[in-house]
Amino acid sequence: MAIKLAPSILAADFRHLEADCLAAIDAGIDWLHLDIMDGHFVPNISFGPLVVRALQSLREKHSIFLDCHLMIDNPDAYIEAFAKAGAQNVTVHVEATRHLHRTIELIKSHDMQAGVTLNPATPLSTLVEVLPLVDLVLIMSVNPGFGGQRYIPGSSDKIRRLRGMLDAVGSHAWLQVDGGIGPDNAAEVIAAGATVLVAGSAVFQADRPIADAVAAFHAVF
Repeated sequence: MAIKLAPSILAADFRHLEADCLAAIDAGIDWLHLDIMDGHFVPNISFGPLVVRALQSLREKHSIFLDCHLMIDNPDAYIEAFAKAGAQNVTVHVEATRHLHRTIELIKSHDMQAGVTLNPATPLSTLVEVLPLVDLVLIMSVNPGFGGQRYIPGSSDKIRRLRGMLDAVGSHAWLQVDGGIGPDNAAEVIAAGATVLVAGSAVFQADRPIADAVAAFHAVF
């Protein structure tokens, strides 16, 4: 499975969001990662379906994949809105929904891929029953809510264990990792079993052009 780079637009310059996204697309990224925060599930507020809708033209012109990570309470209430806005994958937290199986079915009923994620302190055992059902599993390698955090070292072992769990059930789901990812630790994360790397600051806030930041990742994989 080819490794995907999915820059988080949370780190982009929102005064020039389209220009930043275009620069990343032209540099050869695979997905755009959209971090949706409500100020309740995580201690930060970002944006909602309107920004997803605003990126629709990029999706249509450049075939870029819109990957939405919902760091919100009661995600079921907003899944239809994100589907209508053009999201292609919606990832929800196991900690934010009471009926995870039902939520996954709801996402898929809107013709989107379904992802599931968990916070650093949440054990992988909470995913066992849904692993055969999902299209993506996200390991948070920082506590969610803010960009620019350092990678939690123990995350690599958690990625390896999740890779083993996915392989054991014959799953072809993407194994995504988000938090503190840069060219310096990308090889470690990939070796542990990741197939999608989310990077925000390392792409959009690096001390170099976006194209050079993306090229640094591609040099690793």
